[in-house]
Amino acid sequence: MLFGLRPILEALNAGRTLEKIFLLRGTKNSLVGDISTLARAAGIQVQQVPVEKLDGLTRKNHQGAVAFVSPIDYAPLDNLLSGLFEEGKVPFLLLLDRITDVRNFGAIARTAECLGVQALVVPSHGAAQINGDALKTSAGALNILPVCREANLQETIRFLQQSGVTVVACTEKATEAVGAADVDFSGPVAVLMGSEEDGIAPELLRLADVRLKVPMAGQIQSLNVSVAAGIMLFEVARQRVAAE
Repeated sequence: MLFGLRPILEALNAGRTLEKIFLLRGTKNSLVGDISTLARAAGIQVQQVPVEKLDGLTRKNHQGAVAFVSPIDYAPLDNLLSGLFEEGKVPFLLLLDRITDVRNFGAIARTAECLGVQALVVPSHGAAQINGDALKTSAGALNILPVCREANLQETIRFLQQSGVTVVACTEKATEAVGAADVDFSGPVAVLMGSEEDGIAPELLRLADVRLKVPMAGQIQSLNVSVAAGIMLFEVARQRVAAE
């Protein structure tokens, strides 16, 4: 963690990757304004919090500001995607809409890396913090697999589609099941998974090119999101191996 307005501002100016910034509620000065402006431009979440929140994070003199330093560097999605095409690779991406549980996120990253996903895409706000627990649960996958942090997933989906990537949503609202539907995953594809609580946001689900569900045979009609992601990603990987 970083403490103090000036160290945080210097970190932002230096291009360091920060997960989120907590600022003391009601503080108004030029440093706070500069921090907020730079953080917004970088897609970094900034929250105004009471002093009790800051005091609970550290016993040090926080000077009204605390920032969480990311253990990874995020990759620009446009550069990553163009690089895949230039290298002759077929993009295989995983979009995560508001996956907030750190261990679920780490488990998904581990499965994704094993099955050949080339990058994770997460929103700037409302996503799990990538910390030590996430790294541990991922078994090191988050040190290998690029992660792209995007301010607006709607715009991200449109960008992917314009780039020739098919966006496939995993949702219980779908009428067709993965494995049974006639869907070709051998081309550029991005799998979209939703939050643990309420699934994929409606505005994102409407944009998806394909909607599939995991078939259920038991009485419990829901899966942990990391398990559902594994099933979806396996089907993509299976088809790609068969097409080689």
